[in-house]
Amino acid sequence: MQNIDLIISARWIVPVEPHEVVLHDHVVAVHAGRIVDVIPRAQARATYSAASQVELPDHALIPGLVNAHGHAAMSLLRGVADDLPLQHWLEQHIWPLEARFVDADFCRIGVNLAIAELLRGGVTCMNDMYFFTESTAQAAAGAGMRACVGMIVLDFPTRYAQNPDEYLRKGLALRDEYKGHPLITTSFAPHAPYTVSDEPLARIRTLADELDVPVHMHVHETAFEVAQSQQQYGQRPLSRLHHLGLVSTSLVAVHMTQLDDAEIEALALAKAHVVHCPESNLKLASGLCPVQKLLDAGVNVALGTDGAASNNDLDMFGEMRTAALIGKHTAGDASAVPASMALRMATLNGARALKLGAETGSVEVGKWADLCAVDLSGLEQQPLYDPISQIVYATSRDRVSEVWVAGKQLLRDRQLTTIDCRDLLAQVREAGDRIREAMPS
Repeated sequence: MQNIDLIISARWIVPVEPHEVVLHDHVVAVHAGRIVDVIPRAQARATYSAASQVELPDHALIPGLVNAHGHAAMSLLRGVADDLPLQHWLEQHIWPLEARFVDADFCRIGVNLAIAELLRGGVTCMNDMYFFTESTAQAAAGAGMRACVGMIVLDFPTRYAQNPDEYLRKGLALRDEYKGHPLITTSFAPHAPYTVSDEPLARIRTLADELDVPVHMHVHETAFEVAQSQQQYGQRPLSRLHHLGLVSTSLVAVHMTQLDDAEIEALALAKAHVVHCPESNLKLASGLCPVQKLLDAGVNVALGTDGAASNNDLDMFGEMRTAALIGKHTAGDASAVPASMALRMATLNGARALKLGAETGSVEVGKWADLCAVDLSGLEQQPLYDPISQIVYATSRDRVSEVWVAGKQLLRDRQLTTIDCRDLLAQVREAGDRIREAMPS
């Protein structure tokens, strides 16, 4: 009999890898934060003695969801400028508010708000792009959340940095500080082709190759962006990135609503990754990513929420359902982006895009025990024939009851264990009052 830390028993386990598999009446055995076994319940009784046991008789146990693109601190700007096109939303509302209010404390509060929302929605890993990255890393580490923190770069000054050199210097210092951390990794995060010029992009390409880290970037988000690039550079943004050497297995290209067949082929050949943010794209009328075409070409497609300022929630269950539905519409094929693929996009595909596929994203032996339990006993989930379809098409995030990151339980019976929600709400309301006072009446 082997002594271990934790056994989680569930009616269904959906490991994601192998694909489309559902295990009935199995357990996940956890020790020192990692999965050491996934075996039938009866076999586990004869094999392991656990310090803690969790019984989930009406639940599906799935990998923790991976939100592959977001701006966590922007949760404090949720709803400030709704129903506007992207450029007007950014230039006339978001950027002026950021210039006035965004500092380390703003980001600390906003990131904690986002982490609380993400954990309650089954997300165990977030990929973030924003300012004051030190606050993001500190908040995630303090809450026990896995995070890939983007080393943001822009050509223009903000309250965080004055020029590309300063952005990179601060980002690399953060990387050095968290090197080897069990929860925090980093990526380069040049904001977009239209906000970062060739010289810093070339430097990022060199550094990314040397350090083997992702390059997380908004690309081909709107038709306006593509037309602007053609006018300024004589080529589409993705072509420009290709000539700079950035279209590679390190590229995590977010949105990609404007793609032709040749660009899809180029992404596949480079083994680049795409992050689909369906609800943000719909809300901003940016366009629709051709997800099934990308998948058919062999491109790894992940799923993200974008920030709460343009979504307006951080609900990965909603994103899975929306991705599956508009994927069918875009492809003109009801079999496109099936439920099992939507779940894979929200888990393992996201982990792989962040170079974390060996560590998280599926329920496999050797990976961190990043897990999410979904209660499928509700009236709205009955009758239940296929747990995967039910999770994607008939289940909301409020059915998430338990969440673990690296074997540590961060959500227990819908209650957060590492975040004081009462104190957080007080801080959020105070920050919201300051922002509200500055908004036009």
